Amino acid sequence: MDDHPLVRDGLAARLAGEPDLTICGQAANADAALELIRATRPDLAIVDVALRNGSGLELVKALSADGAGPRILVISVYEEELFAERLLRAGAHGYLNKQELHGSVLEAVRSVLAGQIYRGSAPAAQPSGPRRRVVFGLERLSDRELQIFERIGRGGGTREIATELGVSVHTVESHREHIRSKLGLRSGAELLRAAIIWSIDSGA
Repeated sequence: MDDHPLVRDGLAARLAGEPDLTICGQAANADAALELIRATRPDLAIVDVALRNGSGLELVKALSADGAGPRILVISVYEEELFAERLLRAGAHGYLNKQELHGSVLEAVRSVLAGQIYRGSAPAAQPSGPRRRVVFGLERLSDRELQIFERIGRGGGTREIATELGVSVHTVESHREHIRSKLGLRSGAELLRAAIIWSIDSGA
Protein backbone atom coordinates (compact mmCIF):
# COMPACT_ATOMS: atom_id res chain seq x y z
CA MET A 1 0.00 0.00 0.00
CA ASP A 2 1.59 3.23 -1.21
CA ASP A 3 0.07 6.65 -1.88
CA HIS A 4 2.01 7.12 -5.15
CA PRO A 5 0.40 5.32 -8.13
CA LEU A 6 3.69 4.98 -10.03
CA VAL A 7 5.34 3.27 -7.08
CA ARG A 8 2.37 0.94 -6.57
CA ASP A 9 2.09 0.07 -10.26
CA GLY A 10 5.82 -0.50 -10.65
CA LEU A 11 5.97 -2.72 -7.59
CA ALA A 12 2.89 -4.66 -8.66
CA ALA A 13 4.35 -5.23 -12.14
CA ARG A 14 7.62 -6.44 -10.63
CA LEU A 15 5.87 -8.94 -8.37
CA ALA A 16 3.25 -10.05 -10.91
CA GLY A 17 6.02 -11.34 -13.16
CA GLU A 18 6.90 -14.03 -10.63
CA PRO A 19 5.06 -17.36 -11.08
CA ASP A 20 4.84 -18.00 -7.33
CA LEU A 21 3.37 -14.58 -6.46
CA THR A 22 -0.14 -13.20 -7.02
CA ILE A 23 -1.25 -9.58 -6.51
CA CYS A 24 -4.50 -9.33 -4.51
CA GLY A 25 -4.93 -5.58 -4.89
CA GLN A 26 -3.61 -2.07 -4.27
CA ALA A 27 -4.67 0.76 -1.98
CA ALA A 28 -3.66 4.43 -1.70
CA ASN A 29 -4.47 5.01 1.98
CA ALA A 30 -4.76 3.22 5.30
CA ASP A 31 -8.56 2.93 5.38
CA ALA A 32 -8.75 1.44 1.89
CA ALA A 33 -5.86 -0.89 2.71
CA LEU A 34 -7.56 -2.27 5.81
CA GLU A 35 -10.80 -2.85 3.90
CA LEU A 36 -8.99 -4.57 1.03
CA ILE A 37 -6.87 -6.76 3.30
CA ARG A 38 -9.87 -7.88 5.32
CA ALA A 39 -11.73 -8.73 2.12
CA THR A 40 -8.94 -10.61 0.33
CA ARG A 41 -6.94 -12.07 3.26
CA PRO A 42 -3.52 -11.97 1.54
CA ASP A 43 -0.46 -13.77 2.90
CA LEU A 44 1.59 -10.57 2.71
CA ALA A 45 0.88 -6.84 2.89
CA ILE A 46 3.46 -4.34 1.62
CA VAL A 47 2.97 -1.05 3.50
CA ASP A 48 4.52 2.38 3.01
CA VAL A 49 5.51 4.27 6.17
CA ALA A 50 3.98 7.52 4.90
CA LEU A 51 0.37 7.24 3.72
CA ARG A 52 -1.82 10.15 2.70
CA ASN A 53 -4.64 9.21 5.04
CA GLY A 54 -3.16 7.94 8.29
CA SER A 55 0.27 6.35 8.64
CA GLY A 56 2.01 3.09 7.90
CA LEU A 57 2.87 2.67 11.55
CA GLU A 58 -0.78 2.83 12.61
CA LEU A 59 -1.74 0.46 9.78
CA VAL A 60 0.89 -2.03 10.93
CA LYS A 61 -0.51 -1.88 14.47
CA ALA A 62 -4.05 -2.39 13.20
CA LEU A 63 -3.05 -5.39 11.09
CA SER A 64 -1.03 -6.90 13.93
CA ALA A 65 -4.01 -6.61 16.26
CA ASP A 66 -5.88 -8.97 13.94
CA GLY A 67 -4.74 -12.48 14.80
CA ALA A 68 -5.45 -13.62 11.25
CA GLY A 69 -3.60 -10.68 9.68
CA PRO A 70 -0.99 -11.05 6.94
CA ARG A 71 2.78 -10.93 7.18
CA ILE A 72 3.86 -7.30 6.80
CA LEU A 73 6.73 -5.83 4.77
CA VAL A 74 7.23 -2.08 5.22
CA ILE A 75 8.87 0.11 2.58
CA SER A 76 10.10 3.65 3.21
CA VAL A 77 12.26 6.43 1.85
CA TYR A 78 13.95 6.57 5.24
CA GLU A 79 17.12 4.63 5.99
CA GLU A 80 16.67 5.73 9.58
CA GLU A 81 17.02 2.81 12.00
CA LEU A 82 14.55 4.47 14.34
CA PHE A 83 11.65 3.77 11.98
CA ALA A 84 12.70 0.16 11.39
CA GLU A 85 12.86 -0.59 15.12
CA ARG A 86 9.48 0.97 15.86
CA LEU A 87 7.78 -0.75 12.94
CA LEU A 88 9.18 -4.15 13.86
CA ARG A 89 8.05 -3.66 17.46
CA ALA A 90 4.61 -2.69 16.15
CA GLY A 91 4.32 -6.01 14.33
CA ALA A 92 6.01 -5.64 10.93
CA HIS A 93 8.09 -8.56 9.68
CA GLY A 94 10.38 -6.69 7.31
CA TYR A 95 11.69 -3.22 6.48
CA LEU A 96 13.02 -2.20 3.06
CA ASN A 97 14.26 1.19 1.88
CA LYS A 98 12.68 2.30 -1.40
CA GLN A 99 16.15 2.71 -2.90
CA GLU A 100 16.48 -1.07 -2.60
CA LEU A 101 13.14 -1.90 -4.23
CA HIS A 102 14.50 -2.77 -7.66
CA GLY A 103 17.25 -5.08 -6.48
CA SER A 104 15.96 -6.50 -3.20
CA VAL A 105 12.18 -6.53 -3.20
CA LEU A 106 11.84 -10.16 -4.28
CA GLU A 107 14.34 -11.26 -1.64
CA ALA A 108 12.46 -9.25 0.99
CA VAL A 109 9.05 -10.58 -0.04
CA ARG A 110 10.15 -14.21 -0.07
CA SER A 111 12.05 -13.86 3.22
CA VAL A 112 9.01 -12.42 5.00
CA LEU A 113 6.68 -15.00 3.46
CA ALA A 114 9.06 -17.71 4.67
CA GLY A 115 8.62 -16.52 8.24
CA GLN A 116 11.86 -14.56 8.52
CA ILE A 117 12.48 -10.97 9.64
CA TYR A 118 13.96 -8.86 6.85
CA ARG A 119 15.96 -5.71 7.62
CA GLY A 120 17.36 -4.78 4.20
CA SER A 121 20.94 -4.65 3.00
CA ALA A 122 21.68 -0.93 2.51
CA PRO A 123 23.85 0.56 5.24
CA ALA A 124 22.23 3.27 7.32
CA ALA A 125 23.38 6.81 6.60
CA GLN A 126 25.89 8.14 9.10
CA PRO A 127 24.53 11.09 11.09
CA SER A 128 26.51 14.31 11.13
CA GLY A 129 26.09 17.93 12.18
CA PRO A 130 22.60 18.98 13.37
CA ARG A 131 21.13 15.59 12.53
CA ARG A 132 23.16 13.78 15.21
CA ARG A 133 21.49 15.87 17.94
CA VAL A 134 18.02 15.52 16.41
CA VAL A 135 18.22 11.75 15.87
CA PHE A 136 19.38 11.25 19.45
CA GLY A 137 16.42 13.26 20.70
CA LEU A 138 13.95 11.44 18.48
CA GLU A 139 14.38 8.33 20.57
CA ARG A 140 12.43 10.12 23.30
CA LEU A 141 9.38 10.73 21.11
CA SER A 142 6.24 8.63 21.19
CA ASP A 143 5.06 6.97 17.98
CA ARG A 144 2.49 9.72 17.40
CA GLU A 145 5.04 12.46 18.06
CA LEU A 146 7.44 10.85 15.60
CA GLN A 147 4.69 10.73 12.95
CA ILE A 148 4.00 14.43 13.44
CA PHE A 149 7.70 15.33 13.42
CA GLU A 150 8.11 13.44 10.14
CA ARG A 151 5.17 15.31 8.60
CA ILE A 152 6.49 18.67 9.79
CA GLY A 153 9.74 17.86 8.01
CA ARG A 154 7.82 17.20 4.80
CA GLY A 155 6.23 20.63 4.99
CA GLY A 156 2.91 19.73 6.59
CA GLY A 157 1.06 22.49 8.45
CA THR A 158 -0.80 21.91 11.70
CA ARG A 159 -4.24 21.75 10.12
CA GLU A 160 -3.04 19.49 7.28
CA ILE A 161 -1.38 17.10 9.74
CA ALA A 162 -4.51 17.03 11.89
CA THR A 163 -6.61 16.09 8.85
CA GLU A 164 -4.15 13.38 7.73
CA LEU A 165 -4.04 11.76 11.15
CA GLY A 166 -7.72 12.24 11.98
CA VAL A 167 -7.10 14.26 15.13
CA SER A 168 -7.88 17.82 16.21
CA VAL A 169 -5.71 20.85 15.53
CA HIS A 170 -5.38 21.28 19.29
CA THR A 171 -4.00 17.73 19.58
CA VAL A 172 -1.36 18.40 16.92
CA GLU A 173 -0.40 21.69 18.58
CA SER A 174 -0.04 19.89 21.90
CA HIS A 175 2.17 17.22 20.33
CA ARG A 176 4.29 19.90 18.68
CA GLU A 177 4.98 21.44 22.09
CA HIS A 178 5.89 18.06 23.55
CA ILE A 179 8.24 17.39 20.63
CA ARG A 180 9.89 20.78 21.00
CA SER A 181 10.37 20.22 24.73
CA LYS A 182 11.76 16.69 24.35
CA LEU A 183 14.24 17.78 21.67
CA GLY A 184 15.36 20.82 23.66
CA LEU A 185 14.27 23.28 20.96
CA ARG A 186 13.47 26.84 21.98
CA SER A 187 10.84 27.80 19.41
CA GLY A 188 8.51 26.60 16.68
CA ALA A 189 11.01 27.91 14.13
CA GLU A 190 13.76 25.70 15.59
CA LEU A 191 11.40 22.73 15.53
CA LEU A 192 10.59 23.32 11.86
CA ARG A 193 14.27 23.70 10.97
CA ALA A 194 15.24 20.51 12.84
CA ALA A 195 12.42 18.54 11.20
CA ILE A 196 13.37 19.73 7.70
CA ILE A 197 17.08 18.99 8.24
CA TRP A 198 16.29 15.48 9.45
CA SER A 199 13.82 14.86 6.62
CA ILE A 200 16.30 15.96 3.94
CA ASP A 201 19.21 14.11 5.53
CA SER A 202 17.12 10.95 5.83
CA GLY A 203 16.34 11.01 2.11
CA ALA A 204 12.64 11.98 2.15
